[in-house]
Order: sequence, then C-alpha cells, then structure tokens
Amino acid sequence: MTTDINPAALAVFIFFFVLVTILGFVAARWRKPETLAHIDEWGLGGRSFGTWITWFLVGGDFYTAYTVIAVPALVYTVGAYGFFALPYTIVVYPFVFMVMPVLWKRARDFGYVTAGDVVHGQYGSRGLELAVAATGVIATMPYIALQLVGMTAVLKALGLHGELPLAIAFIVLALYTYSAGLRAPALIAFVKDIMIYIVVIAAVALIPSKLGGYANVFASADAAFQAKGSGNLLLVGNQYVAYATLAFGSALAAFMYPHTLTGIFASNSGRTIRKNAILLPAYTLLLGLLALLGYMGHAANLQLDNATDVVPTLFKTLFSGWFSGFAFAAIAIGALVPAAVMSIGAANLFTRNFWKAYVNPQVSDAGEAKVAKMTSLVVKVGALLVIIFLPTQFALDLQLLGGVWILQTLPALVFGLYTNWFRAPALLAGWFVGFFGGTMLVWDAGWKPLHLISLGGEPFTVYTGLLALAANIAVAVAVNAVAPARTAVRA
Repeated sequence: MTTDINPAALAVFIFFFVLVTILGFVAARWRKPETLAHIDEWGLGGRSFGTWITWFLVGGDFYTAYTVIAVPALVYTVGAYGFFALPYTIVVYPFVFMVMPVLWKRARDFGYVTAGDVVHGQYGSRGLELAVAATGVIATMPYIALQLVGMTAVLKALGLHGELPLAIAFIVLALYTYSAGLRAPALIAFVKDIMIYIVVIAAVALIPSKLGGYANVFASADAAFQAKGSGNLLLVGNQYVAYATLAFGSALAAFMYPHTLTGIFASNSGRTIRKNAILLPAYTLLLGLLALLGYMGHAANLQLDNATDVVPTLFKTLFSGWFSGFAFAAIAIGALVPAAVMSIGAANLFTRNFWKAYVNPQVSDAGEAKVAKMTSLVVKVGALLVIIFLPTQFALDLQLLGGVWILQTLPALVFGLYTNWFRAPALLAGWFVGFFGGTMLVWDAGWKPLHLISLGGEPFTVYTGLLALAANIAVAVAVNAVAPARTAVRA
C-alpha cells in the first residue's frame, strides 16, 4: 500500500465489494433447490434462469472487467481499429438466436452439461469429446487471468499495490462460488451491470464537458495519433479486411467458450435465449460508449505507463473520490462475475468429460458436484498464480490464442445439430489441423492473431482464427468424404 490512497474512493469501493460478497453467500439460499449436491444445480443453476436473470448473467460474463479496461486501451492505442468489438457483438446475436436454442434443447433433452457432453452424445467419440473439452479449459484459463489484469489496474488506481489485495478478492470469490455455484454470479450480475451502466453513462455525459466537448476529444485523439505516427480515427489501408474478419471470427467464437455456453445451458427455455438475443445488443451500445473513453484519454493529456491504465486514470483525474470509488468497484465486480462463471464452466468440463469419462465413470451426482467445486477452486488459484508469477504479456498472448483455439470446436459442436453427415474421425482431424495450424500461424506472426496473405495482388491481413477454421472444415469434409462410413452413435 502507498500514500496515494483516496480515503473516500477506498471507502466506497470497500462498501460495494462487501455488498457483493454478502450477495454471493446469500445466493446459496436464493431460488434454493432441494440440494446443491448435483452438477445441474451447482453448475447450471438448475437450468431455471428466465429472461432477466439470463440477460444479466450472459451480459455479465460476456462484457467483463477486462473488456472495460482493454477496449478503451486498444482505442487509445490504435484508434478506429479498436472498435472491431462493436460489429462482432452485433453479428453474434443472430447466431445466438438461430443456433443456441437448438443447442439448449439438445442439452436439456439428454441432460448434457457441457459442450463435450453434446459432442460425445452426437458422435460417440471419447477422442473428439476430450479434444473439445480440453480446448475449452485451456482457452478459458488465460481469460480468467485477464480478469485479474482488469482488477489489478483498478487496485493500482486506488493506491493498493502488491498481490495481497488481489489474493483476498479472489479468495472471497472462490469461497462464495464454492458455496452457491452459478447462483452467486447470477445474483451479483444484477448489481454489477447496473453499476457499469451508471458509470459509463455518467462518463460519456460528463467527461467531454470537462474536456471541451466531443469535437475537442476527437481532434485531440487525431492529433495524438498523427504525432506518434500510428493509429487513426478512421480505418485505413488493409485494415478493412482485418477488421471485418476479426469481428466475424470473434462473433463465431464468442459463444463457444465454456462460460457463455454455461449461461445458455442455465436458461429455462429456448424462448428465453431468443429473447436475450434480441435484448443483449443493449450491451453493444454500452460497449460503443465505453470505447470512446480511449479517445478521451488523449484529450485529457493523461501520462500513462501502460494503455490499460487509461480508464482508471480518467476517473481518478476527472471525478471526485467517491464516484471514482464507485467506478472502480463496478469494474472490480465486473471481474468477479465472469471469473466465477468461467471457473464453473471449466470445472464442469473437467468433471464431466475427464473425471467421469476416464477416472470414475460410476461417480454419484453428489460426487460430480464435489469434483466440480474442487476443480473451480483449482482453476481460480491457477489463474491467480499466472498473474503473480508470470508476465502479464504471457496471459495476453494465451488469450489471443484462446480465441483461435475455441473457434476450432465450432464444427464438432454446431454441425451435428443440423446434420448427421459428419463423422467423428473427420471432425477430430479437422480440429487437429485447425488447432495446431492456427497455433503455428499465431506464433509465426509474433503472437498476433492476424496473418498477412498475398494472392498475387496487394497483400491483406486476415484473422488467423478464420483461416484455421477454414482449414478445419476443409479437412473435415475431405476426410469424411473418403473415410468409410460407420453407424452414427448418439448417447
């Protein structure tokens, strides 16, 4: 701890953190089932969440603390290119509207808890199930770590340094998630999302008035980009293809992650999911407003050691202590909700698609729930250790890879909902090529998820995840066409 602590900001922050901690433990009694010793109840909230709960839960784990920190930071650094998150969060909802109710029905009808369950039920292949489950777990781990990056930026702005405050926050998170399961982040998401809306609306309404209006905000950002020779207010050159493919690929990948699928499987009906596909774009409006804070950082002439400090520094500089504390609490809680859902999603995958599949096939319902609870603790501790002992860039690189990786599970998970033509060996071969080929392309590009392509004319840049997915599907089609057909197995 240092002497730059603002007592008012810290007091407000602690108040709201204690409030959500209490809510986390109260959640064990909220919509209380006969028992939480069942993975359906602990890991999916009894599959009983209606429209509003699902809206807050999915929005809460889709728009995370790292989103609040990283999107404005990217806009602050590169300008218009950082707005790719807006079209992708628009494109994703038609996909959700069409596909997710079908997936939800399959999961509900057969008692599936994870994407791995769905794949094994469709194809009867333990190898393909394990590939999908393992991809989900390893793609989620750095995502959880990045929530800690967002929380670290907030704690730093509060004047709290070192690992102890971060460790305390995640110990508290681990305890109430262990106790209440998915009900805890679902209940906390109500408070978190309302706070985030208040913070962002207040910021975009009041900060420009302190900086000479939006005309000055954009002019200052443009001047800053020109002065440093990088970044633009508008897309330029070959950014158009990169922007479009990154947005489209990210949209396809978004609901392949275990945490977003957990919110889908926890819904009480396909109609609830369709309603949410209609309502959730309200968060896209919020994200667009939030991204503008990156431009405001230039107008405020902030002196930053790291671009990820732009949002906390803006609030600390331009607002009173109590409102800064409120904003920091909103962002910190925005780390707890998705981190909880992510750890639950990863724990469900490990329990169902590894422990039950290979270690103890006869495990009881209570035993499943216990393994999932313990695994969720291990996942959180692992993410905390990554942030404490490894460079933040390590988690950033892995998260970029995570998007490429999780996209490779789409053919196995989605194609089987509509056709029985594909077979497990073909999909597994496609996954292998997409997963490892995509990894090599990202590594070859210096850990950037974009790849330069030249087809004889002017070269252009494409999102690596889409290239890997195209190779994945092409290999799956080719292998399926030449491999001998076998009777499909549906568990």
